Parts: sequence; C-alpha cells; structure tokens
Amino acid sequence: MSRKSGNPVAHALHLARETLPPMHPAGRPFVAGGLAATVLLRRLSKPLGTVAGLATLATAAFFREPRRVPPDRDGLALAAADGIVSLIEEATPPPELGLPAEPRMRVSIFLSIFDVHVQRAPATGSVERIAYRPGKFVSADLDKASDDNERNSMLLRTVDGHDLVVVQIAGLVARRILCQAAEGDKISAGQTYGLIRFGSRVDLYLPAGSRVLVSKGQRTIGGETPLAELPKGKD
Repeated sequence: MSRKSGNPVAHALHLARETLPPMHPAGRPFVAGGLAATVLLRRLSKPLGTVAGLATLATAAFFREPRRVPPDRDGLALAAADGIVSLIEEATPPPELGLPAEPRMRVSIFLSIFDVHVQRAPATGSVERIAYRPGKFVSADLDKASDDNERNSMLLRTVDGHDLVVVQIAGLVARRILCQAAEGDKISAGQTYGLIRFGSRVDLYLPAGSRVLVSKGQRTIGGETPLAELPKGKD
C-alpha cells in the first residue's frame, strides 16, 4: 500500500516504526541516558560521540521486544525466551515455590547477550506464586546456575489445570531480574512478563507426562516455539 508524505523526516520515522521492533519500557532510561551522553560527547569530540551513539544503539537493541504470534493450538508449553536449549533433564523445582520435592522434566534455555532478553508466558493461565531468591552470578550456561544463581520463579497454572514453573536466572554479567507479573494475574501465552539484564537463562519445569518437542542445541523463539506437548487432563 503506497503512503504519501510530503515530510521526509515523518516518512523516515514511519518506516522506522514499521521496521524496528518495539523496546521494552525498562530500556527507555538507559537509551535516554545514552542519547544525552551522545549529544554531550559529540560537542567535545566527534569520535567519542560516535562511540557513545553506537553504544546507545546496542543498548536499544538489547531491550528490543519484537512482536510474537503464539501457535493457534491448545495443550502446548511454549519457549519462555529466545536462545539455545542448553539442558533437557529431570530436576526438582525451586523449593521456595512450595511444590512437592519430586523431579520434573526441565528444559533450560541459555540467552547470550545478543538474544532478545524479555521473558514470555509459556501458556495461558493464572499466576499462582512468585518467589525471588538472591544468589551467585556464575555463568548461566553451567548446570549449577539453576541452583546457585540469583533467580525469580513463577508458578503458572494453565487453563487446563497444569502447573508450569518458569525460572528467570541471572548470569555471569546479569545483575538484575525484572518480573512484571504478580500473584493472581491472568496471563496469556506469549505475553511478556519479565526481563533479565545482560546474559541469562530461563528454566521451564513441565508436568509429568509431558512430551518434549525440542532437542539440546536447538534455537528457540520466545512465545512461538513449542517446547513440549502437555498431557491430556489435569496434572
């Protein structure tokens, strides 16, 4: 569809809005500060201003929140994040959630600093519990990161009655976990609920009887890639 515009600046802004992904609100203060620093440094030194401008663009890219379309199919647990499947194994969910200490299948996704870092709900349901636990900051691709690192756990009960556990885990560089969901919230599959700043991992614990649909080393797209097929009926 053609679009007429007599103002080239307005036309350029329109193209940018249509082409570039939206930015998570948590990134706006950082980008605003970067822009201010870029303007100031450019007055002192063009090379320094250029470096600051590139750093600001990189920051904006880190906080990007692209639109995602979940599969039109019931009974799936979707990837909660963009990244690489680093582990598929049985493990006990975080004890702070108060669940039975029984092993469940866990699928871990490692996010590099270049991946989209927002987290998305793996299914439609209600937030039953949120539990934050401080910890260490070892590399998020290590198995012990699930137990040792700072983390924020969410218990999500799907509309079919299944309990899914999603855990945001800080990494070697990450120093802040943001969770926008609260206990009692209703959340839709693929909806953004949180963000981890700069390199991290997300674990998804599945109910018994689930069928994992991904393999180790596979790349996932948050809110779109099916990680598992949930069992029929309640957990």
